[in-house]
Amino acid sequence: MKKRRSMLEGSPIKSIILFALPIMASSMLQYNYSLVDNIIVGRYVSDHALAAVGSVGAIGSFLVGTALGLTSGFSIPVAHAYGARDRKKVSHYGGNSIALAFCIGIVISIIAHILSEPLLRLIGTPEEIIHLSSAYVNILYYGIPFQMLSNNFTAISRSVGESKKPLYFFTVTVVINFLLDMLFVKEFGWGVEGAAAATLISHMCAALFNGIYVIKFNKEANISLRDIRLNKSTSWHQIKLGIPVSLQFTITSIGSMSLQSVVNSFGTNVIAGFTAAGRVEGLTNIPMSGLGVATQTFVGQNYGAENYDRIIKSVKKIFILDLAVSVLMSITLYAIGEPMVGLFMTDINPEIMAAAKRYILAIAQCYSMVAVLFVMRNTLQGLGFTYANSVAGIGELFGRLSVAFIFTPLLGFDAVCYAGPAAWLLADIPLIIIYLTKHAKFRRLAKEKAQGLQHEQTVK
Repeated sequence: MKKRRSMLEGSPIKSIILFALPIMASSMLQYNYSLVDNIIVGRYVSDHALAAVGSVGAIGSFLVGTALGLTSGFSIPVAHAYGARDRKKVSHYGGNSIALAFCIGIVISIIAHILSEPLLRLIGTPEEIIHLSSAYVNILYYGIPFQMLSNNFTAISRSVGESKKPLYFFTVTVVINFLLDMLFVKEFGWGVEGAAAATLISHMCAALFNGIYVIKFNKEANISLRDIRLNKSTSWHQIKLGIPVSLQFTITSIGSMSLQSVVNSFGTNVIAGFTAAGRVEGLTNIPMSGLGVATQTFVGQNYGAENYDRIIKSVKKIFILDLAVSVLMSITLYAIGEPMVGLFMTDINPEIMAAAKRYILAIAQCYSMVAVLFVMRNTLQGLGFTYANSVAGIGELFGRLSVAFIFTPLLGFDAVCYAGPAAWLLADIPLIIIYLTKHAKFRRLAKEKAQGLQHEQTVK
């Protein structure tokens, strides 16, 4: 198998940054699906429509995030096999993950449609927007199988060291989404349904483009149509890795839905402000998230190659880098937050702007904690210790629930603004403890490997 030296040899930080840059750009483009929907709906439909689209975010994370979390686990064996230079296993694990992602996507799509309106009512979505929220989200849920396929194809590409090609495909699909949004919402007047339909078609295109590349042109993955079939033992192995990651999304989304129910009690304007500010926060989150995904690929490949010492030394440097990036993103969020929120409205609403400003200030003060979360979680995930995701998810859940039901009645909306930082802190603590435990194990393995190589040289 051809070896991509960028991850297994050379400067780790340079390799990770170069690998992460296309991931960041891809994430920004993917994020634009919801961002563009929100801006166009807010500007060309109404503030109520913006609140309706925003109120489904937590539910979307609960159902769609649960589905996409599985694909993150599916790709871990691909990275390990690639690092070990086992071409046959790369194609086997990759092909099985494609079939598995699509089948599970269909099941989750059906479940999502059944649960959508009951969940909207459970979180207290205001009656004046619930029909808009339901119409929007039920169209989006048809795209879950295609989102899972697209994410899985992207994860396979990244597992074998390719992060640029998905960027090209997402660039095309974001343009498609924007053009369709303008056509369906502004020209045809289809409202939130038009925005959802544009996003659905874009997800389908993303799955198609990424799939054609991975199956026909990515020689490192080496997947043929014959490889795309379910194997019972392989599926179970990949599901076991994917479930803890998926549970992390599920658990944290329950906290987010609880928090959203509290936000909903403050009225439509606060919902809209919280939504717009959250979308801006998501943009400044992308650099740290991108470095985290690159770290997972780096760790996964080097784990497969048994480069334990390289992993240990590199994670320290990655940690420092991500902290530095978090400071830069805090400054950026504070600087661009309010002007960006203004893009969501044709006429500035003071109540919406006030709520958004309070949220942005709280998040900007605490970004270093999310940097720790991304580094620790993705490092452990790359090593295959995906149970750490569930542990961290429980910490995040407790953080958001405590804010929603204990501190919000005492402090009001200010407490809601600090729910994210509270969740990050309570996730960081167990992740750091787990990583330090595994760190000692890998130091021992690195030492044993070095001694073994030294013995071989002595014998020669």
